[in-house]
Amino acid sequence: MSALLPSFMSPGRLWWLLAVLVFLLAYLLVQQRRARYAVRFTNVALLDQVAPRRPAWRRHVAAALFLAMLALMVFAYARPAQDVKVPRERATIMVAIDVSLSMKAADVPPSRMAAAQEAGKRFIDQLPDRFNVGLVAFAGNGTVVNSPTQDHQAVMDSIDQLQLAERTAIGEAVFASLQAIRSFDSNARENPPPSRIVLLSDGDNTVGRSVPEAIQAARTAKVPVSTIAFGTDNGFIENEGRQLPVRVNKETLQLLSDGTGGHAYTAESLSELDKVYQDIGTSIGYRTVKRETTPTWVGFALIFGALAGAASLTWSQRLP
Repeated sequence: MSALLPSFMSPGRLWWLLAVLVFLLAYLLVQQRRARYAVRFTNVALLDQVAPRRPAWRRHVAAALFLAMLALMVFAYARPAQDVKVPRERATIMVAIDVSLSMKAADVPPSRMAAAQEAGKRFIDQLPDRFNVGLVAFAGNGTVVNSPTQDHQAVMDSIDQLQLAERTAIGEAVFASLQAIRSFDSNARENPPPSRIVLLSDGDNTVGRSVPEAIQAARTAKVPVSTIAFGTDNGFIENEGRQLPVRVNKETLQLLSDGTGGHAYTAESLSELDKVYQDIGTSIGYRTVKRETTPTWVGFALIFGALAGAASLTWSQRLP
């Protein structure tokens, strides 16, 4: 029964129902006074001519409808809402971006990090609107920055805010992405959404779970991982006045993509990234949202108001 009743987004406004109650009490008081006055009218024959008898209930119909209209208007003012199930596309792509210090290297101009950010945003921007996109940043561990959402712009804005940190945990990035996919909705663990992971990195796994472990987990989840390698063999970063070489490890990224059924790309082959989502498929699920039903209650109030006016004009030739 409770599922049929609305909740209210502004429940404090329901106190206005007390005003409706005051109107009701005032009406009952007036009717009582009229009855007393009629009893004091001693010429019964003349009373029948002045106020001919009618069914007693007719006198109260217009007032009852008018009070019902006021109550419905108060309900509408309190912004009623109901839980409704709406369809939601479940297809999900997780974008994992390496934010390790080696991504400062400028061998991919203006830097590996800036190039990866631009590539990630360009990739998300070309995705169909129906896809859910999530963001994982990884350095010493993998962190879900954005859970899967159809608000692509929010994910692109988050990419602009990424900050560099020490170490590189590619395996942890894959595990964090898989966890985000499994948490997509209440059915995701038993019925996971069709998903892909796109991992942007310069390729060295220095901490956390290994790449072979990540491959096994992704294969078990049936989630291909596509990789994009940023960097060259001549890359370096400045550290305390010294130049430290940071060679790109394309072999590791190739191993990850091949082992999971994904694709391996380089910064020069980004135009082919649409292969990542061409065969992802679709899956429609449902989510429960609160939907405001104020217009419905206003419509009921208008109906009761019109009936009140019609009853009043029909039986007393005046509006209430």
